[in-house]
Amino acid sequence: MNEATRANARIAIVALIVVGAAWVLAPFLAALLFAAILCLTTWPLFARLEAHLKGRTTLAALLLTLLLALAVLLPMSYLAATIADGVGQLLTLLRPWFESRDHAPPDWLAGLPLVGEHLDAYWRKLAGNADELASLGKQLFEPTRRLLTAAVALVGQGLLELTLVMFIAFFFYRDGHQLATHLSRLAAKIGGPLGERMLELARGTIMGVMVGIVGTAAAQSLVALIGFLIAGVPAALLLAAATFFLSMVPVGPPLIWGGAAWWLYDQGQTGWAIFMVVWGLVAISSVDNLVKPILISRTASLPILLVALGVFGGVLAFGFVGIFLGPVILALALTLIEGWSAAAEQAA
Repeated sequence: MNEATRANARIAIVALIVVGAAWVLAPFLAALLFAAILCLTTWPLFARLEAHLKGRTTLAALLLTLLLALAVLLPMSYLAATIADGVGQLLTLLRPWFESRDHAPPDWLAGLPLVGEHLDAYWRKLAGNADELASLGKQLFEPTRRLLTAAVALVGQGLLELTLVMFIAFFFYRDGHQLATHLSRLAAKIGGPLGERMLELARGTIMGVMVGIVGTAAAQSLVALIGFLIAGVPAALLLAAATFFLSMVPVGPPLIWGGAAWWLYDQGQTGWAIFMVVWGLVAISSVDNLVKPILISRTASLPILLVALGVFGGVLAFGFVGIFLGPVILALALTLIEGWSAAAEQAA
């Protein structure tokens, strides 16, 4: 066997090993990426904790992982259980209405200002053909059930994925120093000075996007919690937790404070319902419009369009953790393209 044949054989073996490793890790790719992003974002906190514990890395990794689990998994578990229970109750309430032949509008509809009488008249016109409306209701019930069940499944999947992320994050914290060294050497070996610069740009981009997204979500949930407590909405902490997760989605928070406003109106508290709507539009939504661009622009320039595409595309590609993963990947791609372009211009 000549030298060229041996070289080709070595390349083939290495390629098979790489493909095999990628195949094995493919089901855990989203969790691995998100755990890496989470550890990179919270690394300054881990470093301070490690120093406080006098270099006991394993203990610091364990404590920080448990702290993150308490901050994320407990509210997420409560939220998933509450949503599952609420969907079951909602389906129980909807089924008789869908199958009923009496679809008279509720009494409160005509009392709505400006549009109430028109909506009441239109509803009664539709309800005039009871057979057709009942048939339509039966057809709509099954898609509605599937949609609500899929929403519960997404939340449950997210809970399992986050549990796996926390498990992986412990090892990333524990072995983070060695992993960072190996990654720096690999970047330098493959790309030289440009590779090292790209690695630093990637780190800054990840930090900026995560601080922007998570910081905005935390600010919105805090403002929402204040509004819920002022208006006397029950389960304010649960609704604030839901606001935190849904604030990653551009139209998410209005679903929460809008539902709270509807509940207040249904309870006869029209004044507080109006307050909740105003609070949602002026206070909660303004956080997303003002805080997110400021936080992201400090460390990474990311267009709002990429944030939205990253959220929806990330969910489709990776499931629940794609809410965080999608914008980071798009921002990272944009930063690397800009870095390569700048490097090419300098070389020219």
